[in-house]
Formats: sequence, structure tokens, C-alpha cells
Amino acid sequence: MTGLATRLAVEQKSAEVTDWAARIGWVIGLALFVALVYWLMREGWKWRGTLQNDLPELPTAPDDPGAARLSLSGQYHGSTTAGQWLDRLVAHGLGNRSRVELTLTDAGLDVVRPGAADFFVPAGQLREARLDKGIAGKVLTEGGLLVVTWAHGDRLIDSGFRSDRAAEHNEWVDAVNSMIKTDSTEGAER
Repeated sequence: MTGLATRLAVEQKSAEVTDWAARIGWVIGLALFVALVYWLMREGWKWRGTLQNDLPELPTAPDDPGAARLSLSGQYHGSTTAGQWLDRLVAHGLGNRSRVELTLTDAGLDVVRPGAADFFVPAGQLREARLDKGIAGKVLTEGGLLVVTWAHGDRLIDSGFRSDRAAEHNEWVDAVNSMIKTDSTEGAER
């Protein structure tokens, strides 16, 4: 039986390629198609940035933001128009995913992103912090994403972060929301 199987294996072989020009043409055509799709995606990203030109420059951290209440290292997943988790903002580098170092101080939220534009959210511009499951093309388990809502110009923006230690998310939500309540209570007393 093994002799028959060996003979069949030796006798069978692939058909020889006879039309190399057609195969090379198909490979080149496929490579050009992939390049075209990539170029169209890049142009769409640039066009979205052009449409968002009305977004003001991002604020930078003050020279002395004060003592850190909380700090976090993890991933920045992007920013969207508040309440519209698929409407990604790409102007000023807000659409670029990156590592992040977050620091919450009395002055606000300092977002340091190696390889991308850093920005600062003043305490008076913070609106809400919550746990969510997705933002602009990134979907996680329920509560796996820390989303901070903040005002910038005439827009409300949701920015999504994921800590390297997900257990920190609840502490961040409580701290940011209590900071917002304290700030609004002080503003009402004046």
C-alpha cells in the first residue's frame, strides 16, 4: 500500500506556469490597486482635517500646573465630537493613536503623547468623565475605556484613554467628576 502511495506522490506534480507575462501583470495590477486604495484613504484623512480647520489650536500646559492629583500611563485612542463616538477629530493630531501620560492637577488635565502633539485641558473646560466601551474605531469590553468630555472653542470633545492598569479607570472618573462639581459649585457661589 505504501508503495502505491509513494508512486502516486512522485507522479503528481503541479502544472508548469506557461504564461509568466499574465501572472506578472496580475501581480503588478494588484499592487497598483492596493497603492490606490491606500492613497485614497490618506487623502480622505487629510480632507477630514481640512473640514475641521475651525478647531482652535490646542492649549499647552502652564509652566506650573501644580501638584499631581493622579497620573496614568497607557494608550490614547483618539478624540471625537462629544456624543458621536464615530465622528473622529483629526485636526491638530487629535486622531493619532499613541502612548499617553495623563496627569490630573488642580489646573487641569495634562495629556503628554510621545510622538504626537501634547495638549492640556484646563479645569474649567472639563465637562465629564465616564467609562465607555468604544471610541472612533476602537471597541473594548464594557467600561474598558476612560472617556473625558471637554470643551474646546465652541465644541464638546470626547477623548478616549486606556490605562495600562484598567483598575485605575474608576478612580479617574471619580476624581475628574468631583473636580468638575467642585469647580461649578465655587463658580455658583461667586
